[in-house]
Amino acid sequence: MDWLPGNIESTLGLGEVAVRLGIACLLCGVIGIERERKERPAGLRTYMLTGLAAALFTVITVEMSLAFSAAGEGIRSDPIRIIEAVTAGVAFLAAGTIIIRKGDVSGLTTGAGMWMSGAIGVACGAGYYAIAVMAAALGLVIFVVVRIFEKSLPKKE
Repeated sequence: MDWLPGNIESTLGLGEVAVRLGIACLLCGVIGIERERKERPAGLRTYMLTGLAAALFTVITVEMSLAFSAAGEGIRSDPIRIIEAVTAGVAFLAAGTIIIRKGDVSGLTTGAGMWMSGAIGVACGAGYYAIAVMAAALGLVIFVVVRIFEKSLPKKE
């Protein structure tokens, strides 16, 4: 594939990269569907894009780390920094869903869900599928089952 510009080769293999990005979209999409059904400010596309972007940043970091170590040129990389950057970026997006009106705060759960979506994306991008699936399942339990429990609690005055 010398006729293509840039480097399309992948240390992980393009199939593995596709799986990592695809699973991130799928898992975050399931959570996004729940948010979409509840007509929350961030829904299916937002959750999918958040997870995909986080997974992509992570895959790129993994690729660069592997390439740097294989080159043996003394270039060091710190993959943990990508988690810090993704966390900050998603937190910035999530903050946009939080609204304060007359002392009432809304959108916190949506913001937290977006943050979780970013974490699921990072896990998928790093190849930790079991952790990502567990987090997505627990997230759905929190969004669905815990909401039912909350409704059974006495109302605040």
